[in-house]
Amino acid sequence: MSEYQGQHAGERGGETTDAPVFTPRKNGMYQHVSEELAAWMRTGWADTDRRNLDPVEQAAHTAKRRAALSARFPGERLVIPAGQLTTRSNDTEYPFRAACDYVYLSGDQSDGGCLVFEPHVGGGGHDVTIYLYPRSNRENGEFWLAGHGELWSGRRNSLQEASDLLGIATHDVRELTSVLRDAPAAPTRILRGHDDSLERLLAELRGGTPDAEEAAAERDAELGTALHDQRLVKDDWEITQLQQAVDSTVRGFHDVVSALPHAQATSERYVEGTFFLRARVEGNDVGYGTIAASGPNATTLHWQRNNGPVRAGDLLLLDAGVETDTLYTADVTRTVPVSGTFTDVQRRVYDLVYEAQEAGIAAVAPGKPFTTYHEAAQRVLAEGLIAWGLLEGPVERVLELGLQRRYTLHGTGHMLGLDVHDCATARTDVHLYGTLEPGMVLTVEPGLYFQPDDLTVGEELRGIGVRIEDDVLVTAGGNRVLSADLPRRSSDVEVWLAERLPAT
Repeated sequence: MSEYQGQHAGERGGETTDAPVFTPRKNGMYQHVSEELAAWMRTGWADTDRRNLDPVEQAAHTAKRRAALSARFPGERLVIPAGQLTTRSNDTEYPFRAACDYVYLSGDQSDGGCLVFEPHVGGGGHDVTIYLYPRSNRENGEFWLAGHGELWSGRRNSLQEASDLLGIATHDVRELTSVLRDAPAAPTRILRGHDDSLERLLAELRGGTPDAEEAAAERDAELGTALHDQRLVKDDWEITQLQQAVDSTVRGFHDVVSALPHAQATSERYVEGTFFLRARVEGNDVGYGTIAASGPNATTLHWQRNNGPVRAGDLLLLDAGVETDTLYTADVTRTVPVSGTFTDVQRRVYDLVYEAQEAGIAAVAPGKPFTTYHEAAQRVLAEGLIAWGLLEGPVERVLELGLQRRYTLHGTGHMLGLDVHDCATARTDVHLYGTLEPGMVLTVEPGLYFQPDDLTVGEELRGIGVRIEDDVLVTAGGNRVLSADLPRRSSDVEVWLAERLPAT
């Protein structure tokens, strides 16, 4: 990776036409910029200031979402930041991913951006502006000398191009501080957790006293909750994106099964890397850290070290999802026998988890409480554990005391969308204790995990972890399993592996 040749003295994204303003580093890391070179770099470039760009696919949908949020908070200023780049080490940053609520309302994925809903005087709606960094300036040298200039990090859209793409009025984000300071008095809320500098600014403008800040924090939290309430039901465009994410994920699982011999020769990292290739080729990234857990590692719910061996005779639990270029993610889990065939005890555990998942999926339907599918799956698991002699019945006692959780550990699913655990701050009475509605997308993912050191189970069970997870859309007539193309039944899993594993 090359080092920056110069350092801009002002803010990123300079648009002024002043003379070059750069400060060479004194330690010799950066080259001095002569007046002749600076002048030469301003000349000889083709005119690429404006491209004719079609609106992003979701533009019509984001407009409706903004209108719904506007109606929820009449007369109030709303500030929705995208977030900022985060340092990974020294002068390198993590790949940027915009805040989900910002993407949901705008379709934009730019770092440093911000949506501002400015209330109309007297109420009755908002003017919405998206504040962005403009294209790098070719007059002051930022485009070739600054670390985030065009020749270093790629071309940004001009403000007009961004407006054409998003269908939103645009403005230079470097002026946002002044805009907020000079704005007429109005109750103001900010979506917290994404831009510390904007939060500090609004705390100052809102009074800065402990009482004022406590009240502001409650009001800001209400904004985040309202957005998650709104995101619970997906529109048709979002459902299409989620199906695309799932379809790519299914292909990624096929890739992994075909690559199992290579994983046995290396480690779980080969599984992780194989799936990641599919995610990057067909999408933006993985939607979350891939869990590639072989053998006893599968009993650790969020195993992401992925540095263990992949051995014949063991099970491999793969929990992974492709994130689309529009940032919607799948979340699918399969547990497969590395050698291609389940042992008798592995099949016994797997089949009980499968029966629990079948009961859970059958309980997903509009009008049913969100908790119903979890309860249905847990009942099947508890009954099976009692039948195996691991728990003492009756089943109602086990469920009331939650005794099955020693071996099941987690809930049976969660909402899915832009976040893998979507809408987490939605009101509990419309989410966790609400009823399912058409357009909601959720996971159904029961599991059994017998820890390697658990003396309450027989030695043959210790170190076996099984989870089966699918993504399910609530429809008007029941549900549709978005990931239905991936085998689930143990006999079908073995056929799947036989078709894709190299013949021995």
